[in-house]
Amino acid sequence: MSLTSSFNSLTLSSPFLHGTTPISHLSKPTSVFSLQPQKPFTSVPPIRAMRSMQGKVVCATNDKTVSVEVTRLAAHPIYKGRIRKKKKFQAHDPENQFKVGDIVQLEKSRPISKTKAFIAIPVPARNKKENKENQEVKVPQELGIPLESQQPA
Repeated sequence: MSLTSSFNSLTLSSPFLHGTTPISHLSKPTSVFSLQPQKPFTSVPPIRAMRSMQGKVVCATNDKTVSVEVTRLAAHPIYKGRIRKKKKFQAHDPENQFKVGDIVQLEKSRPISKTKAFIAIPVPARNKKENKENQEVKVPQELGIPLESQQPA
């Protein structure tokens, strides 16, 4: 016991250490991480980018799998203009409900196979303006003059 206490009380001097330093400080390596106090654990999960994406189904021939093409805008590295970048993802479609051309939402999930880590979710259709050709032209009948197409032949 006395040997270890006398060993700890020894000082080591060196021209590189600029004076005397107790051996207890030299025995443990110090790093920047050990000097900072550790932060308490928080329950907020870290933010992960691209957890969900939206794209168009381009292939639905496989069973329970659809291939979805996601298009995004990115800055051109030299000209700084916006260009479209496309990437295809394999997504899980358990009921085989999607056809080619459908718009789907891709949600990140656990890996289902080697290339599938997304689940395809249907996106509600947007309210599109109907084609003007399909709509009948409504003409006010106030004038009482029939159109040429409405006259009897």
